[in-house]
Amino acid sequence: MTKVTAQLSVSMDGFYAGPQFDGNGNWMDSAESAGFFRVTRWATEVAAWRERQGFAGGERDANSEVVAESFGAAGAYVMGRRMADGGEVPWGEEPPFRAPVFVVTHRPRPTLLRGGGTSFTYVTDGVTSAVEQARAVAGGKNVAVAGGGGLVRQVLRAGLLDELELHVVPVVLGTGLRLFDADLDLGEKEAIELTPTRVIHTPQVTHIRYEVNGRAPLVLDDRGSGGGPTATTN
Repeated sequence: MTKVTAQLSVSMDGFYAGPQFDGNGNWMDSAESAGFFRVTRWATEVAAWRERQGFAGGERDANSEVVAESFGAAGAYVMGRRMADGGEVPWGEEPPFRAPVFVVTHRPRPTLLRGGGTSFTYVTDGVTSAVEQARAVAGGKNVAVAGGGGLVRQVLRAGLLDELELHVVPVVLGTGLRLFDADLDLGEKEAIELTPTRVIHTPQVTHIRYEVNGRAPLVLDDRGSGGGPTATTN
């Protein structure tokens, strides 16, 4: 069954990149890129990621198996325009996705065809439409939300995400682009509940997979007085 999944590498304090690049100078020299490359370093060092990019070498370990599994499970991708624009040149004529990619954007553009089975379709009518289009061509595999973090939050906020995997890197960035922010449109007494389904620990990163259960009310927990969780009333 097709699931909508997302995964992101984050620091211990929840950042997936450094402070957002302001557009001046070269992104590769920015604080945003420095934070991003620190939390994704575990992936770029492994054989499965390097092979997908057309590079030689890399570690063949548990982290490589996680990357290979992720590529193998995806039948289509959804990503944000900023990520698509930023990767267009570095990915070259044969990007690593090898599947249809649906780009959420406000700026229309003709579908971009690349080698290896990758295409970029620019969707201007919202994230729900992009996910539905991706699901229709995924061939029973997963729809992978490739990011960035703002798009992952949009999918989560819309109730479309079935599974989230966080690759938690043992570093504290202190500031930057945070995965979970105040734009999830949660009520004051509401939360999004998740259930951990898998944990893989390595020295470089801990992979934690969650099933997304959806929104739920926060309830008063009065077990300290001998009772149990009690639904609150307004």
